[in-house]
Amino acid sequence: MSKKPVKATLTTAMIEEQTAAFLKSGGTVEYVVKGKSGQFGSTGSKQISLKAR
Repeated sequence: MSKKPVKATLTTAMIEEQTAAFLKSGGTVEYVVKGKSGQFGSTGSKQISLKAR
């Protein structure tokens, strides 16, 4: 039998460490107002054609 893969878990401490390292290296956090999406609108149609060509 093979061993089960080790489950990757993030703890609060690990996230805090990573965030601190990111900010220390000059990274910035952009605050987004409530109700605004952080995604950019894509151009073009989102409809798909199901008929065969």
